[in-house]
Amino acid sequence: MKKVFLLLLVVFSLSLVVTAQPRPVEKSNTVDPNTPDSFEVRYEGGVFGMSGKEKGTLKFDEANERVVFYRADKKEMFGIAYDSMLTIYPDSKESVPQAGKVISALPLPGAGLANLMSKDTKYAIMSFEDTEIGQRPTVSFRFENKKELLAFINKLGVKSKMTQRGDAYYRPKKAVF
Repeated sequence: MKKVFLLLLVVFSLSLVVTAQPRPVEKSNTVDPNTPDSFEVRYEGGVFGMSGKEKGTLKFDEANERVVFYRADKKEMFGIAYDSMLTIYPDSKESVPQAGKVISALPLPGAGLANLMSKDTKYAIMSFEDTEIGQRPTVSFRFENKKELLAFINKLGVKSKMTQRGDAYYRPKKAVF
């Protein structure tokens, strides 16, 4: 009787151990159909030969499989092919606006509280392989809000067939044998 009871206890315990294993989270790499094809951004720098900050529009060019940045005058500044993308991820930077810095320096009681003013800026950081110059530049674009930023990153990550990790997308290295 003890052997049967012990055998049942072991079988029951093993079944609990097997069912208690964590299951991998299913990822849905789908793009919301309401996501726009163009985003108003500010280019912050990173592309070789394109200096200075510039306001413009990021658009998806489906025919050529690339994302293109257009200046405010609707002229193409540069394009990045989906296949050359290495990583894309969101970033944010919190800073005190210039007005807050000036007010806090005034010799008035309570003026130091102006340092508590803060501005949160959202960025999309993209690194890609530039085969023309043999470099891997990192380009950044400033977005007005987080919702647009995440929608852009998700759409670009899915279109360029990258692997998702959290809010970021990356292209895994290929094994070399």
